[in-house]
Amino acid sequence: MSAIGLLQAPGVGSYWPFAVTVISEGAEDETELPGLQNSEKSRTISKIGRELKGIVFVIQSQSNSFHSKRAEDLKRDILEQVVDLGKGCLPVKTNENSVVIPEYDFKDKLMFRKKVHELPTVLLIHQIDRHEGAWTILPLMTDFSVTYGRNSSWIFFCEEDTRIQVVKLVETLRRFDKSKDWFLGKALYDEESTIIHHYAFAENPTVFKFPDFAAGWALSIPLVNKLAKKLKSEPLKSDFTIDLKHEIALYIWHKGEGPHLTPVPEFCTDDVNSLKIDNCATTFSNFLPLCGEPVNKEDVFVAVKTCRKFHGDRIPVVKQTWEREAALIEYYSDYADVSIPTIDLGIPNTDRGHCGKTFAILERFLNHTSPRTPWLVVVDDDTLISIFRLRKLLSCYDPNEPVFLGERYGYGLGTGGYSYITGGGGMVFSRTAVQKLLASKCRCYSMDAPDDMVLGMCFSGLGIPITHSPLFHQARPMDYPKDYLSHQIPVSFHKHWNIDPVKVYFTWLAPNTGESHNGKKVGYNREDL
Repeated sequence: MSAIGLLQAPGVGSYWPFAVTVISEGAEDETELPGLQNSEKSRTISKIGRELKGIVFVIQSQSNSFHSKRAEDLKRDILEQVVDLGKGCLPVKTNENSVVIPEYDFKDKLMFRKKVHELPTVLLIHQIDRHEGAWTILPLMTDFSVTYGRNSSWIFFCEEDTRIQVVKLVETLRRFDKSKDWFLGKALYDEESTIIHHYAFAENPTVFKFPDFAAGWALSIPLVNKLAKKLKSEPLKSDFTIDLKHEIALYIWHKGEGPHLTPVPEFCTDDVNSLKIDNCATTFSNFLPLCGEPVNKEDVFVAVKTCRKFHGDRIPVVKQTWEREAALIEYYSDYADVSIPTIDLGIPNTDRGHCGKTFAILERFLNHTSPRTPWLVVVDDDTLISIFRLRKLLSCYDPNEPVFLGERYGYGLGTGGYSYITGGGGMVFSRTAVQKLLASKCRCYSMDAPDDMVLGMCFSGLGIPITHSPLFHQARPMDYPKDYLSHQIPVSFHKHWNIDPVKVYFTWLAPNTGESHNGKKVGYNREDL
């Protein structure tokens, strides 16, 4: 029989996990693992263990308590799978750097043999605090090269909701020569050129492939070393990080000098319960997070930013679609229109930025709404949002923490900079976050400064990290790959340009989309959008 224990590492105050195999006197020297009937299977497991040690797992985690717990759960699952390879069926608990087993009463005529099996490295991005922009990955390449460039084979990146079958992952990576430059993932592509990718490859956007992070993606160590070397001579130039997966693929491709993404069919985004996953090394938990009951309608205050020139076309869309989902909603404008009604905050309208208006909304929320209302959502008048789904999502967050939630962008993160929540997809604040922000001296440097970027800069200065959710979208559904949206239950989209916004809402966001109503199917076909 086998077990896993701890072996004191010489010269350091830590422990290595090791496998303990119990064998009878006079048994052959070949270690026999439980359930394995021949040495060939034993050698196979040993080989998988060695190859796993060559993989550095990087979970794209976040510091918010809900997200950090999910990332820790994934880390534990990865390590437990590795331990299970050699321990048979013994129950096991894993801590961050150790493996613990219960005590067993072994017979006198049995002997112990110890074999050290080091666990693979599993890193959580949010714990790598040397870089404000660690979540953008590329600034970490130098550290990855220095730390893992000699003794590892792959860096495997995944999201907190990615599920990994470690043996299948090893078998998949084994097909690729680890001494060469490899950029592996599930391929996404644009069917039409899109603003979020700066209309790249406008003549034929389908030719450029970029990875779906949800399925996991991998870089061979030789490629990591090359990227680290390139970053030393050519620091990151782009000021903005908008769609990280596309921008990383562009940087690696380097106008044809680097490798394209190689599609790997075993990197999947099918749900773990899907019938399609037999050949998958990865799957994805593609459901809307729900941690108990959705928050009450009265716990969410919605602030809509508008101006007089949009009262006639944008506000009617809000009223036809998602307004009915909100119990507490106010429209803030430069003109008081009783028919809507709108509230004039005394802030002149600006053609861009709207920082003055947004900070006035924050002040009003703090001083003129019930202190028992824990959540504020600030949206544009052309934001399409599901308050119904947002209430489910917010059940996973603690409003007593300073939460600032939405779709994350970055500014100047290659050279310092800060992250921010892009405003068009909706910005969600806990009351605690608003209190901490307004208690500081951080304010708009001009009335027409970009409000979302100023907020990001302020929260960064306060040491309050923003929290990213890919379910918020700064653009329209047609601006994202269909395969990317296929494993999402979106919370928001943005912009009415060249679409029917009412149709988009009822197709993508309405609570009853796809359900039967009076014998007829409600909603539209997403393929038509």
